[in-house]
Amino acid sequence: MRYDNVTEAVFMRRPNRFIAEVEINGKTETVHVKNTGRCRELLVPGARVWLTESKNPARKTKYDLIAVRKGEMLVNLDSQIPNSAAAEWIQSSGLVPDLTQLRREMKYGDSRFDLYLEHGGKRAFVEVKGVTLEQDGVARFPDAPTERGVKHVEELIRCLGDGYEAYLLFVIQMQGVHRFEPNWATHPEFGEALQKAHAAGVKLLAYDCDVSPDSIQIRNPVPIRLDS
Repeated sequence: MRYDNVTEAVFMRRPNRFIAEVEINGKTETVHVKNTGRCRELLVPGARVWLTESKNPARKTKYDLIAVRKGEMLVNLDSQIPNSAAAEWIQSSGLVPDLTQLRREMKYGDSRFDLYLEHGGKRAFVEVKGVTLEQDGVARFPDAPTERGVKHVEELIRCLGDGYEAYLLFVIQMQGVHRFEPNWATHPEFGEALQKAHAAGVKLLAYDCDVSPDSIQIRNPVPIRLDS
């Protein structure tokens, strides 16, 4: 996945979860943050960030903040891009070799899963979670409590009983982590839900990404550790 018209800037502050103030060529610009998570360890004053121009000329903010430099690591912050990157990866036979159908935003029960696919006569739902939190080389999700995330995991378990395959794909929006874990400190209920899903047969996957200021691409599998 690629972005157009990318601009480098310096992060100054984040007045609320939707906007940030950055410095571009000595001038202060208010930009839209494409991630409503906390991102406290990423969006710190003085951090190098990258922006892309909005395609909506009527919008108040001209730019979207999409990436940030954290030490030697470049982290994509766009919470909408993991679904597109996952669809691109699946279409290139990254998940199953015999894909015959792929659809976005498929309703099931009381939930709407990110992807629905058919392959080799089988039907499957795929829920995608973007991961931007990294601590000491460990990627963790979520960075804030997510009741919606727990509900999605429970619905994936239900899918199995109805004859579907079920996948939960964690797209780690950076490169350089050595494992993935649920964020037990922030939301232990989500970790417990993952343990139940794994025991039930939901396929849990975590992949890191090649990230540049203007692109992101799913790369290699990352080991998952579920114990607390």
